[in-house]
Amino acid sequence: MKLSAAIITFNEEHNIGRCIESLKGVADEIVVVDSFSTDRTQEICEKAGARFIRNPFEGHIQQKNFALNQCTGDWILSLDADEALDDPLRESIRMAIADETAEGFRMNRLTYYCGHWVKHCGWYPDTKLRLVRKGRAEWRGVNPHDRLDLISGADSGFLIGDILHYSYYTREDHLRQIEYFSGIASKELFQRGKKISLVMMVVKVIAQFLKSYVFKLGFLDGMTGWNISRLSAFATWRKYTMLRNLYQNT
Repeated sequence: MKLSAAIITFNEEHNIGRCIESLKGVADEIVVVDSFSTDRTQEICEKAGARFIRNPFEGHIQQKNFALNQCTGDWILSLDADEALDDPLRESIRMAIADETAEGFRMNRLTYYCGHWVKHCGWYPDTKLRLVRKGRAEWRGVNPHDRLDLISGADSGFLIGDILHYSYYTREDHLRQIEYFSGIASKELFQRGKKISLVMMVVKVIAQFLKSYVFKLGFLDGMTGWNISRLSAFATWRKYTMLRNLYQNT
């Protein structure tokens, strides 16, 4: 069985090399779909032997589905550029693609945040469907919260090992990502006609902090858990603030 890896990129020179390196000995084909990077992403990908394709970015879901369609393998492993496979997961994937009956496999994702591996806050195990038989799955959801689903709705298997997610190296990285994703999410809500009152905004912000820090045991991650929980609440505030601004400007 042939395995393709599908990755989308934009200015990922600091991450893509690690991602591709972790796929060596696992993937027979590495397909990178890039939305016109201006850094060294293309150079790094091509030097590592990946097939590099440029495609205009219309949304995370659209771009990832385009990447799936470019793959030629019997199986497809979908990764983000800031992700990599650990050794147990590499071995699990090699064994999984020999399964003649399965349509897809889920795996856990472990996030590295500002020098710490995060085990709580709702960030772990963060199980994802990422390994699928070609033609049996598609990316769905609402941008930027995409998810890979089996088209048939069949049950998926589970693999031992972790996707290692190198999310944010600094607090500033996290804040920039909050602005980026809040902008996308607010526009999606606006297009769907969703509205929210100031009172409900406050309720949702408080609820998000309590969910992350208390109910999802973020306090067990120490100061890292505290920072993540505060910024998760702030992200909720920014998303709905941007949504309200969109209505005020129309």
